[in-house]
Amino acid sequence: MALLRDIVFDCTHPASLARFWAAALTGYEVAPYDEAELTRLRAEGIEDPEDDPLVLVEPTAPGAPRLFCQRVPEPKVTKNRVHLDLWAEGLASERDRLVGLGAVLVREEPDLLVLADPEGNEFCLLAD
Repeated sequence: MALLRDIVFDCTHPASLARFWAAALTGYEVAPYDEAELTRLRAEGIEDPEDDPLVLVEPTAPGAPRLFCQRVPEPKVTKNRVHLDLWAEGLASERDRLVGLGAVLVREEPDLLVLADPEGNEFCLLAD
């Protein structure tokens, strides 16, 4: 039986999208760059981690899937075929927090909000 290991977001600027998702989700953080990782990037001609084409957002507790933000050449142009559903106790306050991080409110329904991350990837915010 397969287990979910990673969720990968295609995007144009992985570092900024990784920061969004790390801030949006409880229990996640952008993986720190140690000297070995910085050396690997420099060997690929990348001097600044801000230009890293594949940024890891890792869970702070074991067992949760990792998130990767990977650079792709084309922008998002259509609706997602898969999306994340997030849950929060206070729908309005969480909407405001996510919008403050850079999300955009797409649509409101009773007990459900559809938002988009800074690169246009839709996700839902649910309440009880």
